[in-house]
Amino acid sequence: MITTNFATSAQPIMNTAMALDRTARLPLWAAMVVAAAGGLALDLATPAIGWWPLALVAVTMSLISLIGRSILTSFLVGTVFGVVFFFTHLAWVGQFLGPIPWVALASLQALLFGAGGVPLTLAYRWTGWYRPRGPVQLILVPLLIGSLWATREIAMGAWPYGGFPWARIGMTQVEGPLAYAASWTGVTGLSLLVVALCAGILEWARAGGLRFLLGIIPAAVLAFLLVVTPQFPTTTAGTLRVGWVQGNGPAAYFDPKAPGDMLAAQTAASQPLLGEKMDLLVWPEGSIDADPLRTSVVATQLDRVVEAAGAPLLINAVTSRGEAVFNTSLLWTADTNARQQYDKVNPVPFGEYVPDRWLYERIVPDLVGRIQREYTPGSNPPIVTVSDIGVGLAICFDVIYDQVIWDAARAGAELYVFQTNNADFRGTDENLQQLAFARMRAIETGRAVVNVSTVGTSQVIAPEGATTDSVDVDTAAAQISTIPLRTGLTAAVLLGPWLTWLVPVLAVIAFSGLGIHHSARPASPRAHPHSRRAKRA
Repeated sequence: MITTNFATSAQPIMNTAMALDRTARLPLWAAMVVAAAGGLALDLATPAIGWWPLALVAVTMSLISLIGRSILTSFLVGTVFGVVFFFTHLAWVGQFLGPIPWVALASLQALLFGAGGVPLTLAYRWTGWYRPRGPVQLILVPLLIGSLWATREIAMGAWPYGGFPWARIGMTQVEGPLAYAASWTGVTGLSLLVVALCAGILEWARAGGLRFLLGIIPAAVLAFLLVVTPQFPTTTAGTLRVGWVQGNGPAAYFDPKAPGDMLAAQTAASQPLLGEKMDLLVWPEGSIDADPLRTSVVATQLDRVVEAAGAPLLINAVTSRGEAVFNTSLLWTADTNARQQYDKVNPVPFGEYVPDRWLYERIVPDLVGRIQREYTPGSNPPIVTVSDIGVGLAICFDVIYDQVIWDAARAGAELYVFQTNNADFRGTDENLQQLAFARMRAIETGRAVVNVSTVGTSQVIAPEGATTDSVDVDTAAAQISTIPLRTGLTAAVLLGPWLTWLVPVLAVIAFSGLGIHHSARPASPRAHPHSRRAKRA
């Protein structure tokens, strides 16, 4: 009886000691070093290097650096990770307007990333008392960590000023064996699963590692499922012959140019295709430097191109209606009544418009003064119809916003055309990072993509995500490609909008419940640090 009572009374002490051991943290200096190394690893996982396994290493290093921290040091360590990653990853931003926009954007993203690390730290703290080798630690905690990470990505992709969903763990996997899972879960779901995989391996390691081989089973099962998951099937629906042109004209903001130079460059580059059989001719973003709906000379020139091509022409230009200015893709046809258009839904803040201009004019008046146009967000669907075939559209940075892609698929898109202008970012990784988005969109929707840039690179991407045709940067070129058409909606398109709000809601509910339960839980008795019982525990 005495022995039983002693064992029973000692159990809370042993549990507490084990919990304290599991929440042991790195020294602050070491955590900051690990976080900085993780931020660098995540940048290397993205183009131009694009070694996808480093994304898993980066996530794991981030989690290790956060475990056992206080709220303040958690924010600090997370911000260190964010500073190294975003300042490296977004270095191309400074190519356009100098270092101030780069520093401002990278700093904001780093601070938001750091703030999003605090819930991860608290989740580890509040679950630390569960059995290290039990299902809560090995299964539920990794899923919670993945959900909180994905919630941070969703929040950063929506706020402020429409957000900047450029850096997402799911997007790093386009070259790897996990990419097809995005066709089932969307990019948000893939981010969640990749982070949960990393967190699961970490929990196994914390529970004993090689001394506890059974503990790796949940993470191994998740890894196996991610690797063997096939792409969600879509249905073959014929082909479309698409001519696409990279005119390589003076498309950068500060390129010296005269009115009509961009139109002339696209027209000249299109000449080898004219007279060839095609169903659609595509020019990139900024391919017309005047509003063809208001400039008769430009309209006449486009009519000539359409007549010579024997196919409708998809162009892009700045258009205006009343006081509003739009970044517009126009399907130009000989029949004026058949012309269709899509206005960019997500104009780029501080690039295509200045939010709160009155404020920023006081802070950086010279920079703000350079941005004269104020683009208005469009409201029409991102799709045009060519011979009864839906062509989904995205203009430049539109491609990073899930909703634009999903809306086009649900509206009947059988292929995508992404028009972009990368001229302001020549010689940087921006174009290659954007290409990774385009390839992931092909996988996610099960549809081919024609990704056309003014200065390169331009590509045709198969529904499976592989690049089938390409034109190098700073090259005037034109090709005709036979594009496979697909119908049917992937699970990602159907479930993506639900996951976008369901993941944060469930994460917040679970996180809040843990916090309440942790606060209400009576404190366990602590053993003296030098006692025999504490040493045994």
